Amino acid sequence: MAISDKVKALLKLKGKNNTGLAEYLGISVQALSNKFYRDSYSGDDLVKIAAYLGCELAFIADSSTKIALTLDDLKAGDK
Repeated sequence: MAISDKVKALLKLKGKNNTGLAEYLGISVQALSNKFYRDSYSGDDLVKIAAYLGCELAFIADSSTKIALTLDDLKAGDK
């Protein structure tokens, strides 16, 4: 399943829509549609989408090792 399909499924599951996500990302609905069509997202996009959906984006090495990525990680990169 493509990332776009997963994002769309989570939007539906969480009762949110493309317009709200586009506003949260600071892009137009058309730009979001292009991301869906191309299945093209930056790391920043994915962290922000997860935050908007109340989800966690993480690296899971094994059942006991998980490193979550958060909006704070994006801010740390700006310093």
